[in-house]
Amino acid sequence: MTSVTAYAAPSEAAPLEKTVIERRELGPHDVLIDVAFAGICHSDIHTVRGDWGPRQYPLAPGHEIAGTVAAVGSEVTRHAVGDRVGVGCMVNSCGECRACLRGEEQFCSAGAVFTYGSVDRDGTVTQGGYSEQVVVTETFVVRIPDAIPLDRAAPLLCAGITTYSPLKRWGVGPGSRVAVIGFGGLGHMGVQIAHALGAEVTVLSQTLGKKDDGLRLGADHYHATSDPATFRELRGAFDVILNTVSAEIDLGAHLRLLDVGGTMVCVGLPPAPLPVALNALIGGNRALAGSSIGGIRETQEMLDFCAEHGIAAEIEVIPASEINTAYERVLASDVRYRFVIDAATFA
Repeated sequence: MTSVTAYAAPSEAAPLEKTVIERRELGPHDVLIDVAFAGICHSDIHTVRGDWGPRQYPLAPGHEIAGTVAAVGSEVTRHAVGDRVGVGCMVNSCGECRACLRGEEQFCSAGAVFTYGSVDRDGTVTQGGYSEQVVVTETFVVRIPDAIPLDRAAPLLCAGITTYSPLKRWGVGPGSRVAVIGFGGLGHMGVQIAHALGAEVTVLSQTLGKKDDGLRLGADHYHATSDPATFRELRGAFDVILNTVSAEIDLGAHLRLLDVGGTMVCVGLPPAPLPVALNALIGGNRALAGSSIGGIRETQEMLDFCAEHGIAAEIEVIPASEINTAYERVLASDVRYRFVIDAATFA
């Protein structure tokens, strides 16, 4: 085992603190990555604070990892020392089930091994990217194109693929009318990607406070959901609605913004169940769907797409000493639009 500096939560009620964690020795199919930047995702906060169930502590979160290859195992063929690479939400899977074989490792029937807080195949608990280095099997390491700066690439490993995957799956392209609910870490990526796919894009946000940013990043229209007129004027206006928020919304009112046969896809996970407005679904042949992250192949496709279209996350880079402050700011929606930790400050 190799000791590396990291920031980890000692318990669900305690702030993250500087500590030392262990990384496994390099196996024949492993890649050792010097972490350059690690994004802060809202799910990091939910996980370390026990919102999604009990965890084993200490726990170092972080599944938006960008860096360079420091060493490779003897049988690695996909990556070489010095390559610009990233690691997202998963670090392992069985590789043999139907889901894995079709490139959807996130749905592995044996259970995907997530980047932190998950039991790996060797029985160890995974630790995430809030650390100096990570060791990951080569098939779960993706290439970051030169066109994307590493700091702005880090959030693409979660926020980018989480929005790219459903937009592709539901066939968004030229002629599509897409609404994005929420303009935060996920929403600002969804707007950019939907715009690059050729859709007419509308942001539905509580207020107009971020309207200038929304239009700058590719939205054609921007409406406040706090204004009741929005729901009257936009009724039946969209083919696809991408719901990125992790808060309670009036599903019936939002579903009625879909045209006949339209679909709302939810990628945010509210803490409590939402009542489903069946009359809004049945009355317009509408669908309500959910979408997880994408598989490794689709994640690479997303990175290449973003590089081709000049898409990257809007970020605020912070030192590791400000992680706990950043958590509180995320909870207060006080970030535009993703915090990224400079891993040089972990030491």
